[in-house]
Amino acid sequence: MSQEIAVVGSPEFTTGFRLAGVRRFENVPDDEKDADLDDAVTDVLEDEGVGIVVMHDDDLEHLSRNVRQAVETSVEPVVVTIGSGTGGGGLRDQIKRAIGIDLMDEEDSE
Repeated sequence: MSQEIAVVGSPEFTTGFRLAGVRRFENVPDDEKDADLDDAVTDVLEDEGVGIVVMHDDDLEHLSRNVRQAVETSVEPVVVTIGSGTGGGGLRDQIKRAIGIDLMDEEDSE
């Protein structure tokens, strides 16, 4: 079964992904994040058709403790956060956690 990418965040954040062809998204305007972001994230985490969830790293601050823990420990779907605070190492660690190997480790490929 093919799984899809889901994007959760403000309409400004999700628009670029939608233009790139992502069909599963949850728009949560900035002024509604404290009230609605938990439900939006929970919906995509529980959707068996979703394999990857993309969020802005700043949005993690708006999640309740339980939902944030679910995001940080989720393996399927894998949750990838991007934004101002995410360096290359952050994405690398998230991919490594998701699939169990470091795809960018040059020593393993030699």
